[in-house]
Amino acid sequence: MSHGFETLAIHAGQDPEARTGAVIPPIYQTSTYAQDAVGAPRLGYEYSRSGNPTRDALQECLAALEGGAVGLAFASGLAAEDTLLRTVCKPGDHVVIPDDAYGGTYRLFARVVERWGLAYTPARVSDPDAIRAAIRPGSTRIVWVETPTNPLLGIADIAALAAVAHDAGALLVVDNTFASPYLQQPIALGADVVVHSTTKYIGGHSDVVGGALIAADAGLGEELRYHQNAMGAINGPFDAWLTLRGIKTLGVRMDRHCDNAERLAAYLDGHAQVAQVIYPGLPSHPGHEIAAKQMRRFGGMISFRAAGGEEHAVEICNRARLFVLAESLGGVESLIEHPGRMTHASAAGSPLEVPGDLVRLSVGIETVDDLLADLEQALG
Repeated sequence: MSHGFETLAIHAGQDPEARTGAVIPPIYQTSTYAQDAVGAPRLGYEYSRSGNPTRDALQECLAALEGGAVGLAFASGLAAEDTLLRTVCKPGDHVVIPDDAYGGTYRLFARVVERWGLAYTPARVSDPDAIRAAIRPGSTRIVWVETPTNPLLGIADIAALAAVAHDAGALLVVDNTFASPYLQQPIALGADVVVHSTTKYIGGHSDVVGGALIAADAGLGEELRYHQNAMGAINGPFDAWLTLRGIKTLGVRMDRHCDNAERLAAYLDGHAQVAQVIYPGLPSHPGHEIAAKQMRRFGGMISFRAAGGEEHAVEICNRARLFVLAESLGGVESLIEHPGRMTHASAAGSPLEVPGDLVRLSVGIETVDDLLADLEQALG
C-alpha cells in the first residue's frame, strides 16, 4: 500500500519501539553494542559509526520521502557531498557544476577536491546545451545541479539534464535543499542521487546541522554506505532524532513558507527600491514554466537586487529587524543575508561570484503582515 507524503514523513522508519511501545524512536546514545557471540552482533549493530538505530530510522525516512532505494545521513551537507565525490570519482575525473552554486559547494570543488585531482567546469544549469558543451567525453562522471540554485534561484529541467548526463555515461546529482522532497522529487524525474543539507528545510528549526544522500540505485547506495562508514562523517543519534522531529512537520511548514514567499515576492516586484525580484513563482522568472512542471509549489526562498547597488543591499540587511541577519535558511524564522559578503564570499573573483547588490531572503512561517512591514521599513 502506498502512502502520501505527510504520512511517510510521520511513519516511515518510525514504527513504535518494540519493547515499550514508545511512539517516537528512541535516541540510541551509545558508541558500541554488546554482541551475542564473537562474530554475532545483535541485529547487526557493532559500533555507532557503522550503524545506529536512530540514524537508521532517519535514513529509511529520507529514502521514502525522495523515492530512493537507499538514504544516508551525514554530519553536514558538505560531508555528504565529499563522501559522494570520493565514492564515485577518482583523480583525473571531471564534474560539471552549476555556475550559480552554494559557496560551500564551490569551495569544496575549488579548494579541496581539485587538489585531489578532480577537475570541474561551471555551466548554467538552466541551459541543457551549456551543460552538454561542458561535458568532457570519457572523463565526466557527474553532472551536478541545484534547482533552484543558491542564491540566484535558477531552475534546471531535471528530466532534460538526466538525459544529457546519461547520454554521456555520467550520473545526475541534484541538490534538492532549496525545494525539499515535499516540493520536488528529482529521482522520479531521472536523477541518480539527491543531496540535501538537512540543516535547512528538512530539519526546519535551525537547531541541528546535517546532510543526506539518497540514491536511486541500491548498488550505488551500498557503495555510498560503505564509504559513509569508511570515511566516518556520520551524524550523531541526537542530531538524527532532531532531524526526524523536523521532518514530521515538513509538509505543513513548506506550505506556509510558500504562502508567505508568494505574498512577499508580489510585494517586492515593482517596488521602487528593488531593481529585480528573483522568485520562480513569478511569471517573469525565466524558469517559471519548468518549475511549475516539476515542483509542487515554488518554495520559500526569494532573492532580489537592490535599486541603490551594493551599499544599499547591505543597508537593507542591516536595517531588518524581524528578518534575522544570519546565514543558513529553511528554518521557521525568516532570515536575510548579503550573499556576496556572507554565504558566497568564497566565490569572490571566480566565475561563480554573485552580484554585489543581491539580497537573499529565507521566508519563514511568521505572520505575513509582520514580514511585509519589516521589509517596508528595511527598504527605506
